[in-house]
Amino acid sequence: MKFTLSWLKHHLETEATLDEILYALTDLGLEVEGVENPVDRLSEFTIGKVTHAEKHPDADKLKVCKVETDEGELQIICGAPNAREGITVVVAKPGVYVPGIDTTIGVGKIRGIESHGMMCSEREMEMSDAHDGIIELPSGEVGQRFTDWLSENQPERVDPVIEIAITPNRPDALGVEGVARDLAARGLGTLIPRETDPVPGSFPCPIGVSIDADTLDQAPVFYGRVIKGVKNGPSPKWLQDYLRAIGLRPISTLVDITNFFTYDRNRPLHVFDADKVKGNLRLHRAKGGETLVGLDEKEYTFEADMTLISDDEGVESIAGVMGGLPTGCTEETTNVFLEAAYFDPIRTAYTGRALKINSDARYRFERGIDPCWTPVGIEHATRMILDLCGGEASDVVIAGEIPDVDRAYKLDTARVESLVGMEIPAAEQRATLEALGFRLEGDMAHVPSWRPDVMGEADLVEEVARVASLTKLVGKPMRRASAGVPEAVLTPMQRREATARRTIATLGYNECVTYSFVDEASAGLFGGGTDATKLDNPISSEMSHMRPTPLPGLLQAASRNQARGYADLALFEVGPAFHGGEPDEQQQLACGVLVGHSGPKDVHGSRRAVDVFDAKADIEAVLAAIGAPAKVQIRRDVPEWLHPGRSGAICLGPKNVLGYFGELHPKVLDALDVKGPAVVFSVDLAATPFPKAKGTNRGALELADLQAVERDFAFVLDVGTEALTVVNAAAGADKTLIEEVRVFDEFHGEKAEAQMGAGKKSLAITVRLQPKDRTLKEADIEAVSKKIIEKVAKATGGVLRS
Repeated sequence: MKFTLSWLKHHLETEATLDEILYALTDLGLEVEGVENPVDRLSEFTIGKVTHAEKHPDADKLKVCKVETDEGELQIICGAPNAREGITVVVAKPGVYVPGIDTTIGVGKIRGIESHGMMCSEREMEMSDAHDGIIELPSGEVGQRFTDWLSENQPERVDPVIEIAITPNRPDALGVEGVARDLAARGLGTLIPRETDPVPGSFPCPIGVSIDADTLDQAPVFYGRVIKGVKNGPSPKWLQDYLRAIGLRPISTLVDITNFFTYDRNRPLHVFDADKVKGNLRLHRAKGGETLVGLDEKEYTFEADMTLISDDEGVESIAGVMGGLPTGCTEETTNVFLEAAYFDPIRTAYTGRALKINSDARYRFERGIDPCWTPVGIEHATRMILDLCGGEASDVVIAGEIPDVDRAYKLDTARVESLVGMEIPAAEQRATLEALGFRLEGDMAHVPSWRPDVMGEADLVEEVARVASLTKLVGKPMRRASAGVPEAVLTPMQRREATARRTIATLGYNECVTYSFVDEASAGLFGGGTDATKLDNPISSEMSHMRPTPLPGLLQAASRNQARGYADLALFEVGPAFHGGEPDEQQQLACGVLVGHSGPKDVHGSRRAVDVFDAKADIEAVLAAIGAPAKVQIRRDVPEWLHPGRSGAICLGPKNVLGYFGELHPKVLDALDVKGPAVVFSVDLAATPFPKAKGTNRGALELADLQAVERDFAFVLDVGTEALTVVNAAAGADKTLIEEVRVFDEFHGEKAEAQMGAGKKSLAITVRLQPKDRTLKEADIEAVSKKIIEKVAKATGGVLRS
């Protein structure tokens, strides 16, 4: 959005400097992107007077001039046809940069005669395209800065051009009046009311207007009138200067007036050559396939449901986007139909995007203009056309109704401090909103029709705060509800996630944060990749599905690291897994991946490949840290992505699975291009029951003051007997006395079968007995040992090895 300082002052009576205005604009949320100040570009040019001019001896079109300047008389060679004695000129002395020719003037010889400067034309100073001759000033003192002379005699030529960035929520600032309103509310001046009396019609409008019933949602209201007997020539100089300053090319008075209101009041208008309109005008939905040559001389073909304006013979305008060339105004236009309408922002955006038209009208309609200013806007434009082009206006014809945008929200003056942290008096808050155009009735604030972005009470607070300036915010300690230690703000699950993350990092893993999206093939390897987790609009084909577990992302990261020479990896992630699109179809998992070997090569040969027991030890550490019970079950029914013989599921009961661990299935490693060995673990953080007690104290430390006793047992078992069965059976012999059971040896293979029989193996366990009330005697130990042997024999069919 561009405008000049003088254009702004057309709406704002202010004594503020340019710098003060620029600072206030950015502080109000209308960020200044740039300022073009001609004073900066022309500040080094001065006024001189030609005291003598004669023909160059070696060039017919050059003259040798003596020019009086503030540095004395300078000799300047000039080729302009109007260079002559006695004229007052603009001089660029040696060392001055001339923007129009991108050159810094120096002392040089032209056809053998020295020249000490340059007398400039307007094009060389980038003031206009005029270059038929050098500038001749009607007055001016020798040595005076040219910019000072312009400020006194032609102030519009040194008018700064300000460009601001408009966020999508501030369509009102797409008009200069809206910008002035914000500055006036800040206190940088007074908003100048620009009202006009309605123009009475002197004859019935010969062109009728209508809106199809199915189009009222796209174009609720349409105003129009005919103005006959106009003279459409070049627009006045002030209007051309405004438009040129913001980068628009003046075309004709009628077109320039519509462009003026587009930028001045954020009110796009359109003018039809009334003599070229056949019959009446109708707003309707396109059927699809209609065509029109636009004002940009390009032909457009319309899709169904686009909003169009047609006369009795066909389409004449693309509603809210661009007019048509057949009914466009030219210098021969004598009768004009002026249109002011309101079009739906979303429909306008769709139409403009589909047709690839970026016009000023579309830019404003799709962000939202003031629908209530439609009848006022047509009166303002009519008055300007009559003033500048003459003519006679008809009655106004109307189709549809202005949409009801009236809404009000409660103004709670105490919310500014609670939401923003600024203390602003209630009277000042009310004055601010009134200055911005809000209508206050008691504690209700009625939103002005030009502010579609204000949609609630919090928006009222935002308006008050930004006008008061958020730079006034002062950091203050937060108020405490009560003395002492505040209550915890983290949920139990958040604390559990932090515990799991810290524990896994302590185990030597590196944390990764991967995408929650994976490709369909990778998701399918881990039981996902279904339509329930497919994305409608994925950011890439490699991220088409929500992940069923963080493991695919971790393994892909491992593969990328291996490709760069990092073979031994320990990676983990704590994050969500998805089994559908609903919140209850998500899990929070803590997953770890170990790839390669336990450490670097060393002289002792301690390096080994990672195995299932590494993963088992790590998952047990994580479960212990988050409060899982010490006594759990390990089952073999695991997902297909784990190796069926080298993995396990840790459970509480038959249904509650706390997590999985083990080697990855070879097909998964091949599919993800991971060079094994690779083991993983996955913990469902919600599966472990949360403690019922909410206290923050730890339980009392229990220390045994009696010496523990350990006994070793070796059993001859069938080769297929699981060690876990033996451990659980032994632990169940005396749950009060037996503290721990662990396996410390397994003897199997050909040598074992040779000693114990075919299909047999030996498994040795250590049982730790911890008395609590008395020292164990040998008879007590023997009694427990007998129970252990009986329990194991009953559970496995094994016998004590002799």
